[in-house]
Amino acid sequence: MTAEGDGGNREVVPPTRQDETREVLTRLYDAMARRDPQAMAALYAPDASFEDPVFRLSGGDIGRMWTGLLTRARDFNVSYTVAQAASDRGVVEWTARYLFGGKRPVTNVILSELSLREGQVVKQVDQFDFPRWASQALGTPGALFGRFEWFRRSVSAKAAKGLGLPPKP
Repeated sequence: MTAEGDGGNREVVPPTRQDETREVLTRLYDAMARRDPQAMAALYAPDASFEDPVFRLSGGDIGRMWTGLLTRARDFNVSYTVAQAASDRGVVEWTARYLFGGKRPVTNVILSELSLREGQVVKQVDQFDFPRWASQALGTPGALFGRFEWFRRSVSAKAAKGLGLPPKP
């Protein structure tokens, strides 16, 4: 294949699957930065799964989570780096800064591992330091109890209920 207008001397290289992955991940996190949960939801496959220390979701519940989180967050901003982009998977390092409950400043550093199929996210697993997050978001109770599994489960159940989502098993 050659490029038009150059006398046919230069070969045009089609985008690689890695480029396509990077583009999807960039669109996803740019949508998050714009606080556009509908654009984010459109990038997930209907059978997608999402998991982090608070949520374990599938399908349309993923878009509902982003809608709830992004519409409730105050002073929200996100920065991200696509750390890896392969043909069907990628890794994104991102930092979310916001006021939890409108008053407690939170800086959450997250590592996302994503699997893609046909230009859509089919699996996303996010990792972050839950005790650190709990300390920032919940104050003294989070600082005292954030390292305990029963506390994480309690926070997870309350967050799911508040967003109208199923609790994490």
